[in-house]
This record gives sequence, structure tokens and C-alpha cells, in this order.
Amino acid sequence: MHIISKILIGFVALFHTYIMIFEMFLWETRGPKVFESFPLELFAQTKTLAANQGLYNGFLAAGLIWALFFIKDQSWKRNVALFFLACVAIAGIYGGVTAEPKIVMVQAAPAILAIFSLFLFKRK
Repeated sequence: MHIISKILIGFVALFHTYIMIFEMFLWETRGPKVFESFPLELFAQTKTLAANQGLYNGFLAAGLIWALFFIKDQSWKRNVALFFLACVAIAGIYGGVTAEPKIVMVQAAPAILAIFSLFLFKRK
């Protein structure tokens, strides 16, 4: 796997690790600063929902970390990375359409760049 692909995948994995931590553990403290338009009283009421979303983001990060560091076969490494990057991209596009348009740039775009890099630098 090309170094550029590794860096992009690593970035996406780190970002989703941050989202997991944010949604699972910092929702009521950091959340109101990030989502200023969200009514303050709803953060406590949506804590479990946010934690559930955080867990899913953690699974996405874990899959990318698995692909980067633990799979030795290059074909499998690439295919597993593509699967989890596609999941991230689809979730980011869906979030951009249904929740907040900037999610496409923040979440989907890095995953799509990583996917393109895997095709651009594909070893034959």
C-alpha cells in the first residue's frame, strides 16, 4: 500500500476515533460548544443516542486500523480498507444530505480521497 494511501486512511481512522470519543464521552461537555444551534437541554436527553453513534464510529476506525496495521496480505488489506472507507463515505454523504451539509466535506471527502488514492496507486 502506497504511503499516501496509508496517511489518508490513518487520518480517517484518527478522525473517527475522535468522533467516537466525542460522542461517547464528551457529548454533554464539548457538544454544546460544537453544536451551538442544538438546544442545550437536549444534550442530556440524547446522551445515549450520541454514545451509540460514537460506538459505530469506533467500529469504522477499528476496521481501518485493522486494515492498516494487522492485515499483511496486500490484497486483503486494500479490500478491507476500501470496505470501511466506503462505509465512512456513504455515512458522510447521508449525514450531509440529512443533517448538516458540511459533514460531506469533513467526513466523506477524506474517505473519498483515500479511496481514490487506493485506485490511483494500485500495485499490479
